[in-house]
Amino acid sequence: MSVVPETTGAGPVTKAATPAAFSVVVALSICHFLNDTMQSVLAAIYPILKINYDLSFTQIGLLTFAFQFTASLLQPAIGAFTDKRPIGYALPVGTGFTLVGLLLLSSAGYYALLLLAAALVGLGSAVFHPESSRIARLASGGRHGTAQSVFQVGGNIGTASGPLLAAFIIVPNGQASVAWFGLAALTGMVILTWVSRWYAAYRRASAGRPAADTALVHSRRRVIAALVVLALLVFTKNIYVASFTSFYTFYTIERFGVGVQEAQLLLFVFLGAMAAGTLIGGPIGDRIGAKAVIWVSILGVLPFTLMLPYADLFWTAVLTVIIGIVLASAFPAIVVFAQELVPGRVGLIAGVFFGFAFGMGGISAAVLGQVADAKGIVFVYQICSFLPFLGLLTVFLPRNAR
Repeated sequence: MSVVPETTGAGPVTKAATPAAFSVVVALSICHFLNDTMQSVLAAIYPILKINYDLSFTQIGLLTFAFQFTASLLQPAIGAFTDKRPIGYALPVGTGFTLVGLLLLSSAGYYALLLLAAALVGLGSAVFHPESSRIARLASGGRHGTAQSVFQVGGNIGTASGPLLAAFIIVPNGQASVAWFGLAALTGMVILTWVSRWYAAYRRASAGRPAADTALVHSRRRVIAALVVLALLVFTKNIYVASFTSFYTFYTIERFGVGVQEAQLLLFVFLGAMAAGTLIGGPIGDRIGAKAVIWVSILGVLPFTLMLPYADLFWTAVLTVIIGIVLASAFPAIVVFAQELVPGRVGLIAGVFFGFAFGMGGISAAVLGQVADAKGIVFVYQICSFLPFLGLLTVFLPRNAR
């Protein structure tokens, strides 16, 4: 496991990613796929849980809140801690929490246990995202946007696969079949143990080298303002995404009269488009700059979101593909831009932005659930269609992060 460390403002990275090093990025992407597949099972089985436990839309939203709030609360703290004191085998241990949550979800007898199961799955994510994002950057060979895209696309594919697997595994076999997804957790723990060994070897190879330069290029005030803008852009994106992950199946069932399996497939189409957008966004950002990608992604999706609530079934599917690709291309660029604004705090920034994404998604799901109960599910998509207007905030970002 050879590594060629170089010290940069983001901490040590490989100057030219060796095949062994970039295989770590691929391994992390695979584990991100497994991790987010397991996470997405929760949202994918909402229609089953709603029937089995006679849940309201508000209770559905609270399940998402329990899962995402746990991850949101802990991710920045874990990222900040491991920036200073890396923990070698945190990744496989974190995935163990997800395994326990899935087993509990498959056998829960009442609503409170569902909330606990959701929180445990969120705890696994709180460990996984900041640590794996840091290691992916270390193995990137300086191609930070590309590495973030490869890493994140695994998560997007996993999120997209959850509804598809739920449609063909959980819907026919019931809630207890969620336990089979524990095999994904065990697989992830094996792969992440190998990644942790690579990370340990990397740290030994980097020992004794000069400390990374963590000086800010822009003024502290400007950096804080830019981070606030980036957080608001993530807020915009994740409210809109939460309307899909939690309620899109209900929207298509009510609006178009489709069945549960067809509704799950339509959600898979949207989430698959997001996976494609994530893979595209990073390499483009490496070439033309992260800020340009953010501009096009957030604001460019506006015409399509405005049309969506008034489209028929065919054009709804088409528009969700466009929206998913364009909107998802922003997140790798946002993470890389933020990490370069604050060098030496890769884990903290990854934790904040992944955690913020989870937290805002959870809060949004709870609020949107109440709106759906009060005004109807179609109204949710009408008000969410205006969110990309906040993409205009990109004008307040500095031209370059570094």
